[in-house]
Amino acid sequence: MNSERTRLAALYGGLLVMAGVLLMAIVYLLVSEGVYASIVTAVAPAVPASRLDAAAAAPALPTTDWARTMVLEPGQVAVAQKVGTVAGDAALSQLLTVSGISLAVYSALSVALAWWMAGRVLRPVGVITARARRLSGSNLHERLALKAPPGELKELADTFDGMLDRIQELVAARQRFAANAAHELRTPLAVQRAAAEIGLADDPPPEKVAWIRDKLIDSAASSERLIEGLLLLAVSDEGLRRRERVALDGATTAVADALAAEARERSITVEVTARPVTVEGDAVLLDHLVHNLVANALRHNHPGGTVRVRVGPEGLEVANTGPVVDPVTVPLLFEPFRRARARRHAPGEGAGLGLSIVASVARAHGGEAGASANPEGGLTARVTLPTGPPRTRPPGPPVSGGRRSGPGTPS
Repeated sequence: MNSERTRLAALYGGLLVMAGVLLMAIVYLLVSEGVYASIVTAVAPAVPASRLDAAAAAPALPTTDWARTMVLEPGQVAVAQKVGTVAGDAALSQLLTVSGISLAVYSALSVALAWWMAGRVLRPVGVITARARRLSGSNLHERLALKAPPGELKELADTFDGMLDRIQELVAARQRFAANAAHELRTPLAVQRAAAEIGLADDPPPEKVAWIRDKLIDSAASSERLIEGLLLLAVSDEGLRRRERVALDGATTAVADALAAEARERSITVEVTARPVTVEGDAVLLDHLVHNLVANALRHNHPGGTVRVRVGPEGLEVANTGPVVDPVTVPLLFEPFRRARARRHAPGEGAGLGLSIVASVARAHGGEAGASANPEGGLTARVTLPTGPPRTRPPGPPVSGGRRSGPGTPS
């Protein structure tokens, strides 16, 4: 029995045959208990008393209801009992024969019915198995769409279809990632090649050589940032290799201090409200998460704008002013190489990996990242992370919840 259908057929058929044997035994016992008395009751009144041997020993009269209501001779009872014994044995023998034949036919039908029923029950499983064997990158769009009444197998088929939906989305995202990464890497290489082949042709003057050198250095730095971002994204996608208690409020304050000079240069005010929060995770990855959020809020802003950073038990929130963002495109910003605006190839422009790294780091820590467009412009990004036990704070006055760094404000 190497198949589930054979096992189920054997189980169902065995149960049905056992039920038939039990039913036959019960019927035989019930019939054998009353067949003799029933025959004697029916035969005794019809036996002529004048033909009986008067010297025959008179047996004890039965104590049944008919014996108390009818007047019988002792000889009549003796003959009826003899006839009843012979007739009862014959009836039980016939009953056993008919029951045995019926049980054999019933058993054969039960096994056939069990085989058919097992095949019908397992048919959706066979469909799922066949579809899974045919799956490849070219037919991930196919679905089972099993038409069946609600039940476990219908739920299994629907779950399989849902799994195919997620796999198809993942494969499509990986394909877009590979295409976008190739495009992003090809651009600086094309710039470097053009600068070397065109700019250095025909013995250029020293000023042009210096300009080309700066251009090549900028292009190499852009490629380096892109590769570092890809490596960081790959590391965060692998999950955490170590865990430690990290003060998220302290990391956020340190990032705000590190970016204070850029905020002053861009004439942007940064407001930080940090409550004590401890997160179990990787300090380096969490630092990248906070840095990417705050840096994006600064670089996708306008002069005189504001960046508000809040840290608390509910997580990290970074809101910024800036251009109006279409709410439909906000979820797409968490995919690699997605930008709210078209790429301008300006110096210092990011590779479009910031929010995708944020989402990857959040998932690695068991949290999630999201964002919403502000009606007046800009984004509000939120990251929720599982928090650890609160840290003990040394005695002293309470710490103010606000911190501002911006134009003309010391950081």
